[in-house]
Amino acid sequence: MAHAPTIDAFFDEATYTVTYLVTDPETHRAAIIDPVLDYDHKSGKASTRSAERVLAKAAERQASVDWILETHAHADHLTAAPLLKARTGAKVVIGEHIRDVQRIFKKVFNAADVSEDGREFDRLVKDGEVLTLGNLRIEVLHLPGHTPADVAYRIGDAVFVGDTIFMPDYGTARTDFPGGDSPTLYRSIRRLLSLPPETRLFMCHDYKAPGRDRYAWETTVADERARNVHVHDGVAEADFVAMRTKRDATLAAPVLLLPSVQVNIRAGRLPPPDDNGQSYLKIPVKLVAA
Repeated sequence: MAHAPTIDAFFDEATYTVTYLVTDPETHRAAIIDPVLDYDHKSGKASTRSAERVLAKAAERQASVDWILETHAHADHLTAAPLLKARTGAKVVIGEHIRDVQRIFKKVFNAADVSEDGREFDRLVKDGEVLTLGNLRIEVLHLPGHTPADVAYRIGDAVFVGDTIFMPDYGTARTDFPGGDSPTLYRSIRRLLSLPPETRLFMCHDYKAPGRDRYAWETTVADERARNVHVHDGVAEADFVAMRTKRDATLAAPVLLLPSVQVNIRAGRLPPPDDNGQSYLKIPVKLVAA
């Protein structure tokens, strides 16, 4: 069994997102995965409450944060990466295919300031790349399908899977966002589930499947292979694609889709301010004939 990191989870019920503080217990070097900025869409106001909780735990563990790891450009919450970077000096990391996502959404929001080369982030990582976390290794797994840029991070005996897969009783991620693809997601999941059966898997989200009265975000490869309602062992790719296509057609857009994407492709920074000094988020509007 690989060396086990210390893992602290922080659940944000407003966005159903789990942020992780992952610490090497021997060296006290740490990484923060998928941090949340508390954003009220109705008022346009943001707070740093969730990020402060993570920083307080890091201080309690006497941990030095080296990395802020994004599994992808999220469509359901704004990242707190800039604040955490300013407070810790950590590098903000995302998969190299963020460039594909920037290319897509730069046009959607007519965002001239957004690059198409990922320069907004400190480090772009590719499949198989390894980062150091004290005496631990962070291995990057490129797992596209939900978006082109999704990655998971394997640290010791744990994998932080992003939006690739959910708890066994909830299933898998949607694939109807621009650049998403259900056959690709199926193959990414099968790759993930080819890891040793005892490997711990940590979710980025949980929505409490019907019949479950508590949130949960930790499972194993073995449990997913045996019980995942969408993609357990024996589910063929064609059947998964048919299910995913039908299900995705019924899903509404995430509440924070438009603000989240245009901030997160900028590594959490707001759009450049207008001449009055105020930053604004855009809402593309299309008039649909009656």
